[in-house]
Order: sequence, then structure tokens, then C-alpha cells
Amino acid sequence: MFNLTPYRKHNEVSYYDPFQMMDEMERRFWGSNGMSSFKTDIRDEGGAYVLEAELPGFQKEDINIQLSDNYLTITAEHRTESEEKDKKGNYIRRERTWGSYSRSFDVSDINTAQIKAGYQNGVLTQAD
Repeated sequence: MFNLTPYRKHNEVSYYDPFQMMDEMERRFWGSNGMSSFKTDIRDEGGAYVLEAELPGFQKEDINIQLSDNYLTITAEHRTESEEKDKKGNYIRRERTWGSYSRSFDVSDINTAQIKAGYQNGVLTQAD
């Protein structure tokens, strides 16, 4: 069904790199952005930096913010399950999805006691 040997010109196996092949497969499946990051904007407003992280589709409970060793780490994890059964209780369809995003930011030159956060409309940002 699946052939694990990639096609190369003249079938040169010496160029075969299974790790590169897995990276290419992941990029084709998930797209060029991958699943490991999310979009962020950081603005310098003079006396403060404002970080806005786009996390659409996540609930507030799915988001974890940690401050450790001069790094602010934002992690969001999303799990869903859906299933359809017939009258006998047998599965007709059952699907599970899982996604995890994580980003870390160096905050060594920032007064971390002043960091505040809020989450509204899919955007994690500074709380008022």
C-alpha cells in the first residue's frame, strides 16, 4: 500500500534522509506554519510592552501561562471527541482531535510583577 523508499533521480539511496522525509510529510499535512506556534504581536508602548497572542477556538481553561527562569511560556491545548453510534451502540464514526501550541518569550529585562493577562474573543492580551 505504502512504499517508504522515496523516488530519487537514478534511485540514489545515498541521499535518503528519513528525518527530512518526515519533516516534509509534516509540512505537507499541517501546512508551512506547523502546529507548534501561534501568531503574536508585541508592541512597545513606551513604559510597557503589550503582547497579543491569537488563540481562536480555545477556552480560557485551555490556556496555561507560566513564568520561570526569566521566560514567559504560553501553552494552549485543545482536545475534542465526537462519536456517532447506531441503535445497537456500535460505532458508525468516532473522531478525536488534539492540538497543542506553545511559545516562550524572554522577559529578563521586564518587571515581571507588572505582568497581567486577559483573554477575550480568541486573543490573549494585557488585562486592564
